[in-house]
Amino acid sequence: MQFRKYVSSDIDEIAKLFYDTVHTVNAADYTAAQLDAWAPRDLDAKLWDESLKRHFSLVAEDEGKIVGFGDIDESGYLDRLYVRADYIDKGVGKALLARLEDAVRGDITTHASVTARAFFEKAGYSVVRRQTVERRGELLTNFVMKKTR
Repeated sequence: MQFRKYVSSDIDEIAKLFYDTVHTVNAADYTAAQLDAWAPRDLDAKLWDESLKRHFSLVAEDEGKIVGFGDIDESGYLDRLYVRADYIDKGVGKALLARLEDAVRGDITTHASVTARAFFEKAGYSVVRRQTVERRGELLTNFVMKKTR
């Protein structure tokens, strides 16, 4: 397993990983319509690329394929952290999270899905509040979580 900084040429593989992961891993906690709203097939790759380049963004690779990615901004907002379904519980998410956290100072905040809440709690995050967000006309529940350092 290797970890490296994100580059623009990763965007297509990352978009596919994001779509596949959300539609597989989160399927037990969200409806099909919610999953489609959260992770649409027509993801704006240019917008995502620009965002990932603005943030400290990492990818995890195994045997030449991207198996996870995440990004954090300088304020300590952890925007995305996704791992391929077949790499869940293999330490990829934990290793990515540690590297992202090390890139910033101070407290870290994230908006965790119902599915990811337990992962973040194990990593020392606490729920600040439960919230409902709108994506493409669908309402999704997630949690504002914070790690105080």
